[in-house]
Amino acid sequence: MPFRCKPERLLTRTLGTLLLAGTLCEPVLAQGTENLKLPNLGEASTSLFSTEYEHQLGRTWLRIFRSQVPTVDDPLLHEYLENLIYELVTHSQLKDRRIELVVVDNASINAFAVPGGVIGVNNGLLMYAQTEDELATVLAHEIAHLSQRHFSRRVEFQKNQQPLNLAAMLAGFVLLAAGGGEAGMAALSAAQAAAQDSALRYSRSNEAEADRVGMQTLADAGFDPHAAPAMFERMLQATRYAGGNRVPEFLRTHPLSENRIADTRNRARLYPEQPAETSLNYQLMRARVVNQLANTPEEAVQKFRSELDGNSRSHEAAQYGLVMALTEAGRTDEAALELDGIWSKDPSRLEYIIADAEIDIARNEPGKAAEKLAQRLKRSPGNHPLTMTYARALMRNQQAHVAEEVLVEQSKRKANDPGLWYLLAEVQGLSGNIVGLHQSRAEFFILNGILDEAEKQLNYALKLATQDYPTTAKIQQRLRDVADLREQMEG
Repeated sequence: MPFRCKPERLLTRTLGTLLLAGTLCEPVLAQGTENLKLPNLGEASTSLFSTEYEHQLGRTWLRIFRSQVPTVDDPLLHEYLENLIYELVTHSQLKDRRIELVVVDNASINAFAVPGGVIGVNNGLLMYAQTEDELATVLAHEIAHLSQRHFSRRVEFQKNQQPLNLAAMLAGFVLLAAGGGEAGMAALSAAQAAAQDSALRYSRSNEAEADRVGMQTLADAGFDPHAAPAMFERMLQATRYAGGNRVPEFLRTHPLSENRIADTRNRARLYPEQPAETSLNYQLMRARVVNQLANTPEEAVQKFRSELDGNSRSHEAAQYGLVMALTEAGRTDEAALELDGIWSKDPSRLEYIIADAEIDIARNEPGKAAEKLAQRLKRSPGNHPLTMTYARALMRNQQAHVAEEVLVEQSKRKANDPGLWYLLAEVQGLSGNIVGLHQSRAEFFILNGILDEAEKQLNYALKLATQDYPTTAKIQQRLRDVADLREQMEG
């Protein structure tokens, strides 16, 4: 979907009790809720909102969401965020730990949690969170919304206040998380207008609870609770920069205020201060995001050179970012020279190994990259970033059949990764496996909520596989799965 970027709308909002959301880019088509396909929710009764129902609701929501927003296909960034989230979840009160992450390609401050364990992060959030502790603050807050089951509690509260339009509420969730802030807030207002004042009071109590529970999770996981007020202050400053009316706190839909920051600061004082440490892992991921958000590779090159000439939080991360930018710009000799300067200090670091392989691929030496990656995978079998880079190198080296074998095996571990299915379809086209190509395309479309296209791809595959009974049976079952998913999404 095309996006119109509006820097003047850099805001940070709360989506009821679920979202800590910011808006920068507004979807061109997302101006209302009438075009959104929403799950069939049935009646608004608490019996519907069991843990299993929330899980199904969250996965349906995720398919809708992916169909409307650009997401980031970066296995290294995704793996880093997954590991960070699971570290926090392990020390949280969350009982259902079936977490699924979506990384949104959007420069605004935004993280959100959706019932059923879906956690979304804008890559732009990493530009505002200066440290890993600050990023963990936001994620711990969202995990607290899940562990305290604020969605179900809010639905029960709203049901007691007025007849609840859950479809309109979910439409607002989609639009706000996608960046369509005004349209999303309008949808939520339509669903909740009759009980607005009480809903806002209830929302504030949930935010306070998420702050308290999230900070405890942060501390228990070994992160610095004092990062919470620092991060909230930075987010509030971003909101002020964007403008907006200063309305009384009890009417504010925005989650941040001086009072809330003061409460967070006072709560943090109950915990001992921890020595400030720079997480190289986090700073390397921030460097990746700088490259993702840059308008051109040369723009990123200039930014990293400026950091290296001035004050950089991590000289090594800035140099790594420069390596990626130079590689993307086709300046591979310079990239290799810069990489040598940091790789020698940490030869086993995965980011540098993959950066070296990407330089080889950019130099049109994919066989060299594939050979190095194959050796590394012997020590780290199944590692997703390594495997995806290895498959790309094999494909570029005209070894599509081998790449297909690698990705088919990896799909058993990472069946919910749209990027894997996209690459697998491309590889299968090159290897001549046209039935497999259509099946992989179908999986990609299913994960992205584009069920009509998924059905088309499965029917194409079915016509070509008439003599292969096991494959035919598998395709027919997948067609039934798509029909079930459509019923969930459309009612």
